[in-house]
Amino acid sequence: MIKYNLKCKNKHEFESWFSDSKEFEKLRKKKIIECTFCGTKNVQKSIMSPSIVSKYQKEKNTQSSRYLKKIRRDLLKMRNFIEKNFNYVGDNLPQEVRNIYYDKSKNKNIYGKATFEEAEELREEGIELTTIPWIDNKKEN
Repeated sequence: MIKYNLKCKNKHEFESWFSDSKEFEKLRKKKIIECTFCGTKNVQKSIMSPSIVSKYQKEKNTQSSRYLKKIRRDLLKMRNFIEKNFNYVGDNLPQEVRNIYYDKSKNKNIYGKATFEEAEELREEGIELTTIPWIDNKKEN
């Protein structure tokens, strides 16, 4: 695995892990990688420096790891709750949300997929929605 510092065309900086440099290039060319802040798929590698870990940093990383595991558990609980109590509408989410919002459909709990642009359009119409990181149900290594 390799971690890259990435930068989008809007100058947002973020990190991401890849199996190797070829995988990064393949995903970038297919426009699969997107900025975690604005959703643009125009992303490049940013300047990186070597990482040397001190004893203090190891302790800090251990504490961070505990927090991340707790966050992961909480997100998995949320995912399980949503899957049990909401109807999955897939890519039809924007239209289904509009139908409910404009009283063309019965009010119900739904979840699904929307592009960044579709979500922004819904927000511009005054429709509230939340983006939730969809954590994989697989066990951690």
